Amino acid sequence: MPPLSLYVHLPWCLAKCPYCDFNSHAIADSATLPESRYLEALRADLEAALPFVWGRQIVSVFIGGGTPSLFSPEGIARLLSDARGLLPLAPGCEVTLEANPGTFERDRFRAFAQAGVNRLSIGVQSFDDASLARIGRVHDGRQARAAAETARDAFERFNLDLMYALPGQDLDSLRRDLQAALSFEPPHLSVYQLTIESNTAFARDPPVLPDDDSASQMLDLLVESTVAAGLDRYEVSAFARPGARCQHNLNYWHFGDYLGIGAGAHSKLSFPHRVVRQQRWREPTTYIERALAGRALSQSQEVARDALAFEFMLNALRLRGGFELALFGQRTGLPPSAIEPALRIAQARGLIDRDLARVWPTERGFDFLSDLQQLFLPTS
Repeated sequence: MPPLSLYVHLPWCLAKCPYCDFNSHAIADSATLPESRYLEALRADLEAALPFVWGRQIVSVFIGGGTPSLFSPEGIARLLSDARGLLPLAPGCEVTLEANPGTFERDRFRAFAQAGVNRLSIGVQSFDDASLARIGRVHDGRQARAAAETARDAFERFNLDLMYALPGQDLDSLRRDLQAALSFEPPHLSVYQLTIESNTAFARDPPVLPDDDSASQMLDLLVESTVAAGLDRYEVSAFARPGARCQHNLNYWHFGDYLGIGAGAHSKLSFPHRVVRQQRWREPTTYIERALAGRALSQSQEVARDALAFEFMLNALRLRGGFELALFGQRTGLPPSAIEPALRIAQARGLIDRDLARVWPTERGFDFLSDLQQLFLPTS
């Protein structure tokens, strides 16, 4: 069986960012957070899911949102205690918590470490006050710097999220953001281009973003500067120092399994001869009610056999090192011949290189990743 990770979704945040299409829900006052009842629902959800994962060990835990750092350290400790009581966690299991740089959350960072979190991921996005205001973030540059400093002091492993191609941003302002981020010597840096997603406030009232050429120059600057600072670009949007790669995300990209609990959470689970995807109820109140009644699942369906190659490639080709052909067979149950025609086309177009054991994207393949991945779409 593939390695198994646990994802826990905590859906509340203080404000909904205008670019965000995640399942997150604004709550004006953290004091009204239904923390205890939601934790009860998560435990009930996990208990009901146990038959799907009997005997399997958890290799990583990721607590995402929303803004999970709105939950109390005591609540996070309770969550992790419940998880350990129901599922075996691997020795040295990576436990990541997403956090925002607000003063309220930052004051809790050290307590989260004591609760069992050993990796913090901070949604900084920018250190520039004007840029943060344009994308609707509730923190400012001073709070972002203070959060990064606190994370560096409290955690051996932490990640900073940085966005680029923001409204009004140019190369000089991005360079200042990047210099600020690198000054904290983060073991891991995640970099994302701001894109307009449907069903968001920005989709209804789009801001003016840098053009494609400017965005490309910004990415070049990010890659060059980050690699020069000693971080390896091991995935399209992820940079890490030696030994600091995100194990949870690596499991996704290697087409491993994950059990997702919480409002709107997704799971991908392997069984003999089939792969199943599941989803929980999205709306938090509905989720709580259904989970406590033992009915957290809203959808469950088997992945079609002819779609497995594409789903594998959506993940594995994001990695700089690509994938081993043996892993493709192990994760999908398909022979290498199932992808050979598409591999030949990709190689002829200069999108991949390969040898007898491994396939990996070229620089051109990284730049045109969507085009590369689409070659593996089902043809029927």
